[in-house]
Amino acid sequence: MNNYGELITPTTLLFTRLLPGPIDRVWDFITDAEKRSKWFCGGTSGLIPNQEFKFVFHNSTLGSPPVDTPAKYKEYGEGFESPARVIKAEKPSLFVIEWEGIVTFKLEEVDDKVKLTLTHENLADTPEARIGTLAGWHTHLDILVDVSNNIEANSFWPRHMQLEDDYEARLS
Repeated sequence: MNNYGELITPTTLLFTRLLPGPIDRVWDFITDAEKRSKWFCGGTSGLIPNQEFKFVFHNSTLGSPPVDTPAKYKEYGEGFESPARVIKAEKPSLFVIEWEGIVTFKLEEVDDKVKLTLTHENLADTPEARIGTLAGWHTHLDILVDVSNNIEANSFWPRHMQLEDDYEARLS
């Protein structure tokens, strides 16, 4: 399985990851704010269609050791909040939200593993949005893989910045 995200259209990207099961455990990592904060962001949660909730990001504290926010992202250094809205929640296999576009988490059991397919649609149609979103999801998903395997994840920002360079080269 290729860990790099795939650009399906200029405004749609796709990632897949294989995670340790059971599927309910992976569902909780996506939908429970406390568990989600270990790999992506905290905030609040929602499971009812049209319910609004809040993501609270602290990327500098993800992974080990905590790392200062790079100058390029200094405005997010102390963390930031971002609104989201539930579109669909079908436990334990489908969670669709409106957040910076439409994000779909699809979970499928594969033997004792869970295949996560993440699709992010309706991105801003700019190279910066594509590169930043690809690098962001890739980094967060790498941390999810580590956390779900009880492995200490590497710091968010160094990996993210390297992946921005990688995606820029891949997309040019």
